[in-house]
Amino acid sequence: MAKIVLNERSSRITSGDKRAPNRAMLRAVGFNDSDFSKPIIGVASTWSEITPCNAHIDKLVLRAKQGAEEAGSKAQIFGTITVSDGISMGTEGMKYSLVSREVIADSIEVVSNAQSFDALIAVGGCDKNMPGCLIAIGRLNIPSIFVYGGTIMPGNYKGKDVDIVSIFEAVGSYSAGKISKHDFHEIECHACPGHGSCGGMYTANTMATAIEALGMSLPGSASNPGESEDKRSDTFEAGKAVVSLLKSNIRPKDIMTKSAFENAITVVMALGGSTNAVLHLIAIAKTLEVPLSIDDFDRISKKVPHIADLKPSGKFVMADLDKAGGSAAVMKVLLDAGLLHPDCLTVTGKIMAENLKNAPKLTDHNEIIRSLKEPLRKTGPLVILRGNLAPEGAVAKVSGLKRTSITGPAKIFDSEEACLDAILGKKIVAGDVIVIRYEGPKGGPGMREMLAPTSALIGEGFLDSVGLITDGRFSGGTHGMVVGHVCPEAQAGGPIAVLREGDLITIDAEKQELSVKLGGAEIKKRLAGWKAPALKYKGVLRKYARQVSSASEGAVTDYGENPQKTR
Repeated sequence: MAKIVLNERSSRITSGDKRAPNRAMLRAVGFNDSDFSKPIIGVASTWSEITPCNAHIDKLVLRAKQGAEEAGSKAQIFGTITVSDGISMGTEGMKYSLVSREVIADSIEVVSNAQSFDALIAVGGCDKNMPGCLIAIGRLNIPSIFVYGGTIMPGNYKGKDVDIVSIFEAVGSYSAGKISKHDFHEIECHACPGHGSCGGMYTANTMATAIEALGMSLPGSASNPGESEDKRSDTFEAGKAVVSLLKSNIRPKDIMTKSAFENAITVVMALGGSTNAVLHLIAIAKTLEVPLSIDDFDRISKKVPHIADLKPSGKFVMADLDKAGGSAAVMKVLLDAGLLHPDCLTVTGKIMAENLKNAPKLTDHNEIIRSLKEPLRKTGPLVILRGNLAPEGAVAKVSGLKRTSITGPAKIFDSEEACLDAILGKKIVAGDVIVIRYEGPKGGPGMREMLAPTSALIGEGFLDSVGLITDGRFSGGTHGMVVGHVCPEAQAGGPIAVLREGDLITIDAEKQELSVKLGGAEIKKRLAGWKAPALKYKGVLRKYARQVSSASEGAVTDYGENPQKTR
């Protein structure tokens, strides 16, 4: 076996007389003679003051650097961007959220290859950080590990836990006259008491547990709160672990196999994770050339029960799960039941079964995590729908719903803002099916999350008595009778583009159907008279709209020669 040269990549910029100028610049940022023979570890930081999800990551990356250097490497911290989904939600700014996933991936790839890092640690907090980091890790395929910045702790008002979704839903409740101005303001003031990502099983916590199940972060680390000693510890240990990966020459493509992605999907289903997991896991898999599709989510959903009573549809938050044993404890339950592939390699250098051998046991088992024999739902809550409105598929999340089907007249809006105005203006009634279109990856552009209108519906009392479909997507904080990722999207000439006010739409999660009561000839006739609207934006949004693939293909921009076409 050939000897592994730990600094094989970085030696391109540190070794030999020709590289004296390179070394001169590195000396100015803290290198000395002994460092030039060490492997150089890049530490990608998503630190930013703009969001509580990432405001503490500057401290965590220092811990990661310390761990890596104590293990015999030289580490360098560099920055990438973040966009705050919670702050940009409901505004034009949200169009840039999914775009940021691609910018994060591109920027990490650019720096890591330009500087010839031998290995990589990526530390992320807000929703798009995680898939962005993993897409970059997949492209680079150098020894790498991901560290989640951790969950926020819940706030408390009048003896009840509150979080960011509480205040989004309070907008609808206040509009409906159900709460006072004082309570409305106090919920706002108590919803986010510190640093860390949004606290329920929303997109950040969903992707953190998915990445742990993929094998790309340390066991149990997904559930550690952001401002905890456990989080500081697991970040330090990640720094040491990446050097071990380098010594063993274990690379991301060795870890993120088809079986590993199936483990990730299984954990997402069991925990009742965000619909965004479908989009992001497919995007990461495409980067690695792993054949993953919405059909895999459909297949796994049918055999994995939903067992976690976590927000948005449940009672508890990630910090509660951490106290009850954490992410590793849940994975141990799934492993023992034969629902996880035990032999998948992970960033510890061990397989999943070895990692979970001594995992904590769940406490409060019947409160936060139900028994597999008495689940909240016998199958997974993420459901793939198809029909003449979504020939390429759509995604619904049905956790917490007593009613999972509706047929009603279409109320059509060509933007999220127009829909929200109609909800708050009392123009929506029970039995309606709202359609929000031209919010897809191309049409938005950027495939905005619809937390503002869906939360307003909840606040108005329309949990399952009003349906909503969109070619956009949903926050992990969304729940209700809602369907996103309708493909093809309106901008690409999908049937959703030619719906008319009053058309009868059926959402049926049990039959996995999304359809409109129109014949094929009528849909074809309407499409023949339809023309795609002109793209509305310049700059990065225009570039994104021209390159992005369909949501059913992960909405990626490095898709090769076949991005979705605008008719």
